[in-house]
Amino acid sequence: MTKKRSRALGLRFRGTPGPRNSLVDVPGILVGQSQVIGENESDGAQIRTGVTAILPRGFDRTPRPVLAGYYSLNGNGEMTGSHWIRDAGKFLGPICLTNTHSVGIAHHAAVRWIISHYAGVFEAEHVWAMPVVAETYDGVLNDINGQHVTEEHVLAAIRGAKSDWADEGNTGGGTGMICYEFKGGTGTSSRRIRIGDKTFTIGVLVQANHGLRDWLTICGEAVGLQMQEDRLIERETGSIIVIIATDLPMRPDQLSRLARRAGLGIGRAGTPGGNNSGDIFLALSTANEQPMPGLGPDFSQMTHINDDLLDSAYAATVDATDEAVINAMVAAEDTPTFKPKGRFCRAIDTARLVALLRAAGKCDGPMA
Repeated sequence: MTKKRSRALGLRFRGTPGPRNSLVDVPGILVGQSQVIGENESDGAQIRTGVTAILPRGFDRTPRPVLAGYYSLNGNGEMTGSHWIRDAGKFLGPICLTNTHSVGIAHHAAVRWIISHYAGVFEAEHVWAMPVVAETYDGVLNDINGQHVTEEHVLAAIRGAKSDWADEGNTGGGTGMICYEFKGGTGTSSRRIRIGDKTFTIGVLVQANHGLRDWLTICGEAVGLQMQEDRLIERETGSIIVIIATDLPMRPDQLSRLARRAGLGIGRAGTPGGNNSGDIFLALSTANEQPMPGLGPDFSQMTHINDDLLDSAYAATVDATDEAVINAMVAAEDTPTFKPKGRFCRAIDTARLVALLRAAGKCDGPMA
């Protein structure tokens, strides 16, 4: 049964979402996922993991990088390709999100897909692939040391990417993730903004695996302090990856500043950015389509927004990031633990959440 999203529960969030309230509201963006769920044949170890793939240019056969910016609020994690994004302000290929010990195979598979998808260019020219692969740790719910993600799982997520993707919670790279000691995972949201006579979209996707229960704040209410049952951990051991996409024309330095605002977005739900949390954010723009530098002209031009008009994009990013985290939680399902065994990571009780927020005057949903 599909669970209601945050807005359908009556939770109040700022801003106007796109038609799907999702990253895929940004034109051209595709998202795909694969799950790896079962038990290891040799020792019965529980497997709850997967891959989320984001294709900024869809399945376009012409290799065109997207302009991008990167920000690490707390660097206890990995995002490949970030050095060149910082220096060049662009990247080519898919973004893959998975667990910490599957970064290598995800990178290998993404490189293989890029080489195959753009075969003519890679056969004729000296070009190289540096895809973005980011991770969070799912070892509480998944046999992470077993490295159960395979090349085929990654390729399945990439090949299955679509414009009407809508699967949150225990899905893709978020299958085994925990958020504020409730079941977390994959979440998304979007905002539409008006600049001059044009409308643009800011879309956000999170892999939410961070936070302690006492910190949890939803719609400004400290609900975590009132929902203390079934706690799992005593100190921060997770991370969060935030991917921001927009069709708003932006320079790489502007996108870096946009990426920083994800930190304000995750902060709304209470996290201070714990020491053991890899809080890493990437922002990209699908505007200003240009060829790979080695295949392009000596000079090129780009369009970008005036810096003085960026505040609406900043606010949209903060709002959508906050809502994406909560969407990941309310979509999630109870999951048994792997380490330690014999417990459950519970999904947040949405009926109780609605009751708490209604009592505080911060929810429009009906009483359960």
